[in-house]
Amino acid sequence: MPRTLAGALRPYVSFRSRTRGEGYARQGRVAVVHSSATSVSARVRGSMLYEVSLDIVGTSLQPWCECPFFEGAREPCKHVWALALVADRQHLLAVPPDLELEGAGDFLALDAPQTAPPRFTAGRTPRSPRATNLPAWETFLDALPPPAGAAATISGPSAELLYVFDPVRSTTTPGMFVELLRRQRRKNGGWAAPRDVFIPRSEVKALPDPADREILERVCGAADAWTGAWNIAGAVPVPSPFVLTPALQRDLIERMCATGRLMLRPIGADGNPTPLVRTHWTPGTATFRLSIDGSADAGYNVTGVIDHQGQERPLHDAIFVTRALVLWRPPDDEAPAFAPFDAAGADRWLAALLNADTVHVPPAGRTRLMAALATADLTHVSCPDELRVETRVTQPQPVARVIRRGTRPTASWAQDRLGLEVSFAYGPHEIPGHAATPVLFDAQARVAWRRVPAAERSAVARLVDLGVRPLAIGGGAVELAAAAAGTHFDVLAPALPGLVRDLIGEGWRVEADGRAYRAAVASTLGVRSGIDWFELHGALDFGGVAAPLPAVLAAARKGEAFVRLDDGSLGLLPDEWLARSLRMATLGESHDDHVRFQPAQAALVDAWLAEQPQVTWDEPFARLRDELAHFTGVLPEAPPPTFAGALRAYQQDALGWFSFLRRFGFGGCLADEMGLGKTVMVLAALEARRLDHERAGTASRPSLIVVPRSLVFNWQQEAARFAPRLRMFDITGSQRRQGFGQVGDHDVAIVTYGTLRRDIEHLKEVAFDYVILDEAQAIKNASTATARAARLLRGRHRLALSGTPVENHLGELWSLFEFLNPGLLGSASAFTGARAIGEPGDDDGMLPLIERGLRPFILRRTKEQVASELPARTEQTLYCDLGPAQRKVYDSLRAHYRASLLGSGARDEGGRSTIHVLEALLRLRQAACHPGLIDPAQAAGPSAKLDVLLPRLQELVEDGRKVLVFSQFTSLLALLRDRLDASGLTYEYLDGRTRNREARVRQFQEGPCPLFLISLKAGGLGLNLTAADYVFLLDPWWNPAVEAQAIDRAHRIGQTRAVFAYRLIARDTVEEKVLALQAGKRQLADAVVRADASLLRDLRREDLDLLLS
Repeated sequence: MPRTLAGALRPYVSFRSRTRGEGYARQGRVAVVHSSATSVSARVRGSMLYEVSLDIVGTSLQPWCECPFFEGAREPCKHVWALALVADRQHLLAVPPDLELEGAGDFLALDAPQTAPPRFTAGRTPRSPRATNLPAWETFLDALPPPAGAAATISGPSAELLYVFDPVRSTTTPGMFVELLRRQRRKNGGWAAPRDVFIPRSEVKALPDPADREILERVCGAADAWTGAWNIAGAVPVPSPFVLTPALQRDLIERMCATGRLMLRPIGADGNPTPLVRTHWTPGTATFRLSIDGSADAGYNVTGVIDHQGQERPLHDAIFVTRALVLWRPPDDEAPAFAPFDAAGADRWLAALLNADTVHVPPAGRTRLMAALATADLTHVSCPDELRVETRVTQPQPVARVIRRGTRPTASWAQDRLGLEVSFAYGPHEIPGHAATPVLFDAQARVAWRRVPAAERSAVARLVDLGVRPLAIGGGAVELAAAAAGTHFDVLAPALPGLVRDLIGEGWRVEADGRAYRAAVASTLGVRSGIDWFELHGALDFGGVAAPLPAVLAAARKGEAFVRLDDGSLGLLPDEWLARSLRMATLGESHDDHVRFQPAQAALVDAWLAEQPQVTWDEPFARLRDELAHFTGVLPEAPPPTFAGALRAYQQDALGWFSFLRRFGFGGCLADEMGLGKTVMVLAALEARRLDHERAGTASRPSLIVVPRSLVFNWQQEAARFAPRLRMFDITGSQRRQGFGQVGDHDVAIVTYGTLRRDIEHLKEVAFDYVILDEAQAIKNASTATARAARLLRGRHRLALSGTPVENHLGELWSLFEFLNPGLLGSASAFTGARAIGEPGDDDGMLPLIERGLRPFILRRTKEQVASELPARTEQTLYCDLGPAQRKVYDSLRAHYRASLLGSGARDEGGRSTIHVLEALLRLRQAACHPGLIDPAQAAGPSAKLDVLLPRLQELVEDGRKVLVFSQFTSLLALLRDRLDASGLTYEYLDGRTRNREARVRQFQEGPCPLFLISLKAGGLGLNLTAADYVFLLDPWWNPAVEAQAIDRAHRIGQTRAVFAYRLIARDTVEEKVLALQAGKRQLADAVVRADASLLRDLRREDLDLLLS
C-alpha cells in the first residue's frame, strides 16, 4: 500500500509540532514555489518566512528547513510537517510504498518510548556529531515549549532589522515608502542578503531594541500607513512596506536614523537598484530660497537653493524633498543625510523647480513674473529691485450682488430663484470671493493689496448666520470652511428685504442690476370710508425718498421685494410689512391710489392696521372698529315663546350671536363641539324669524338647510319636537322637481348635498332668508361642484355648522368663508399657497391676523367650557336613511319574509315556526346595519350607519375625545375596523375571544388610543372606561337595562365629564318598528332583540305585520 509523506514523517514529529504545522497548512501559510515528481520546495510563513523542501531519493525522504529549530532539534520541524500535509493533499510527489525518512535510525521515534535521543543528522548537509548525554539544566530547558514569539531572533547579535527608504517608489505615493527587512549575520561575520520579515504586532513589545519598539508601535498606530498585511488567525503583522505621512515623517525618520539602520535604496545610472546605503540625520533646519538674477533687457534666471546652516547647495542636488524633510548629500559628506526642511511658503515654486536647474524668463514675461512674485507669500527670495512691488494690507468691504436667476426679464422675484454673489473691495479694486489669488496686483502702479482671509470668512459666516445657504456647485454644497471658495448663495425672495437691511446696517454694499438698495424707515397709512366700502391710502419712506402706496402695493401684488424709487435706487419693502401687505393687497380691490375693501372685511383689515405705526382713520371707520371690538359682549337672547324647549345659557348666547351677524350683514360658522346642540340652536333662530314676520305681518322668505342624506330625518324630527310651527318641506325625493314651486309656501326647505349639486339651476333662482349648511366641511374643497353650487345660492343670511371648519390648510377656510362672506378673504389665489395649519414656518404672521380678523364670524365652545350647564348624561337617537343599494337589499329581504310568514300560503299563528320568525327578524336587523352581515361579498358595500358614524368619530378624534362603540354583531365591528384602518384611525378592540383584556382597557384608559370597539357580550358588564365621554350604540338593544349597562361603562364613579350617548337607528326598518312597539309592548320589543323564543310564540299576526311592514 503506498505511503504518504506525512506517514513517513509522523513517528519523528512531536505532537506539538504536528499541531502547529497542521494549523499552518490549514491557514494557507504554505506557498509552493516549485514541485516535480521527486521534489517540492515552498516558503512557509511562521514568525518569519522560511525556505522548506522535501526530496525523494529512491526510497528515502530528505526534509530541509532553514529555521533555527530544524538545524538544532532532534526532530523535523512544524514547517516541514506543514509542507508534507500540503504536498499530500495536492498529490505533488510520487510517493513510493516503502518510503522511509533518511537517517530514521538517528531520529527519536516519538511514537515509542526511547531511553536516549539519538543525534539529528539527517538533511541535505550532514551535521557534526552532538553529545547525547546533555547536562540536566540543558535537558530541562530543551523540554520547555518554545517562546510564544520569535521576536528575539529578528534582531540581536546574529540578526538586525533594517528600515529601507525607497525614493523612487515614494514618488508614486502620498508619503515616504519604507520597507522592513531582516538580515542574518553569516559565520564569517558578514551579512547575508536582506529578506522580508514577518513581525506579529503582538510581538513588537518583545523586540530587544526599545527604539525599534517605539518606531513600530507608531507605525502600527497609523491606520493609513501600511499598504498590505498578512492577517491569519488574528495575528496581524506590522505593515511592510508602509508609507509615512507628512505628520510622521520628521519624527520617525530621525528615530530610524538614530538606530543606524535606516538605509537608502539608490538607483544606479542604468536604472537598476544598487546596494543599500546607510543614511544619517543632520541637525538644523534646511530652508528653501528663491534666487532670481538678470535684468529687464536680458531676462531673468530663476533657481532654487537649499540653505543648511550657512551652506548652500542647488535644489537639484537634493535626492528627495518633502514639506518636512530633505534627503541630500551635504558638502564634503559621502553619506546621504536627512535634515528637517522648510519650504518657506514657496511650495509651488519648489515643485516647479525640482526637475529643472534654472528657468529663464524672457523680457516679455517680466510682468507675469512680477505678478507671480507679488501674489506669492515668499519668505526667502532674492531678486532685482525692479521686480519688487509695494504691499498694502487693508480691511475689505463686503459686497453682495443679488442675481435674478429667472429667464424672463419680467419674472416675479417672489417666484424666481434669487442668487447672491459675494465679493470684497480692497481700495479701488474688487475681487470675487471665490477667487483663489491671495493678492490683488496692479502692474501699472506696482502695488499689491493682500487679502485678509479671516475678515472674508467672517463676512461669509455672517451671511450663514442670517439664514443664507451656499449654492450647490458641481454637484456638491460649497463648504463653509473654504469661505473664499464658497461665495455663491441661494436666497429666498421673501427673506431678501430683511437680509439686505441687516447687511447695509453692518457696512455691506448691496446691489442689484447695478443699483443700490435702500431700506424703508417709516410708513404712513390712512383709511377713508364710503357708503358700502372703505379705502386704504398711504406711503413708505426710504430715507427721504417716498414711495406712494399704489406703487408699493403694485410691487407687493407682483411679489416683488423692492420698489423702484424716483432716484433710480431700489426701495426694499420691509420684510414683515411686505409679508402681510402681500396678502392684504390680494384681499382688496386695487385702484390707482388706494385699495378698496368691503365692510365685511373691516375686522380683518383692522387686525392688520393695529400693528402698523402712524395709522389714521375717519369717523365712520372708527365707529365700525369700536363695534367690532365689542362683539364679544353680545347679549344672550331667550328663545321665542313658541319654541317647545328650553335653551341653556350658552345656547342663548348663540341666539344673540346670530342677531349680531344679521345686524352687520355677516355670515357665521357655528363650530361648537359635537353634542352641544347646534341643531336646536338653529331651529330656535328660525322659529324666532318666523315669529318676527308673523308679528310684523310681513311676507317672509323661506330658509334653506343643506344636509347630508343621513341627517334629513333627524332635522325633520328635531323640528317637529322643538319648533312644530315651522312648516318644513323635504325636497330630496324623486318628486322634488315638481315641488320647487312650493318652496315659497313653507318656512324651511331641506335638501341634501346631492340634490344641491343636481338641482342648483332651480335652487339658485329662489331668494332665501337663511341658507344654512350642516356638516359644512362638505364644501372645504373650493373647486368641487358642491362648493361651487353652495356659493350660487341666494340668501339674506348665511350660516355654516361644522365642528371642524378647518382640517388641513387655510384653503379650506377660504372655501367656507367665500360661502359665508363672499370676498372676505379675497381671491382663492391668495390662499392657494397657504401653509398647512400647525406646520412650522408661518413666518409672515398671517395666521394670527386671520384668527383675529375672523373672530367675530366663528363661534366655538367645547364641552369643558360649558360643563357647568351640561347634564351628567345626555342620550340622543340618530336616524339613518338607507341608501338605494342598501334599501334594495333590505326591501328584498322584507318582501321575502312577508311572503313566507304572512302570505296566503303561510301557516296560521299556531303553526308558524318560531325559528323562521327569529331568522327573519335577525336578517332584517343585520340588513339594516350592513348588507355585508348577510352576504360577505357585499362587505365593501355602503352602510348608512357607518356613513353616519365615521365622520363623527373623525371629528371627535380631532377634538381629542375618547369614544366607545358598542355592537351586538362582531362581524359589524370587523367591517367598522376595516373603515377605521383605511382612515388611519387607531383603536382598541374587545370581544369574547380577546385575550389580555386588562392591557387593552389600560391602553385606552391611560394611553393615546381614542377609540374602543366593544361587543355587547364581552363589554356589557365589569369594565371601567371613564376615559371616554362619548358612546355610540351601533345596533341598539331596546332593553333599557342593557343599554344602561353599556353607557355606564363610561358614566361611572370617577367620571368627571359629561357623557353623550348616541343610538343609531335605521329609518323605515325593523329597528324603527320595534321602537313603535316599546310604548305598549316593551316585553315583545325585548324579545325581538334578545331572540327570546318563548315570548315570540305569542307573537300575533298584527305584531308581525308591523315588524315586517
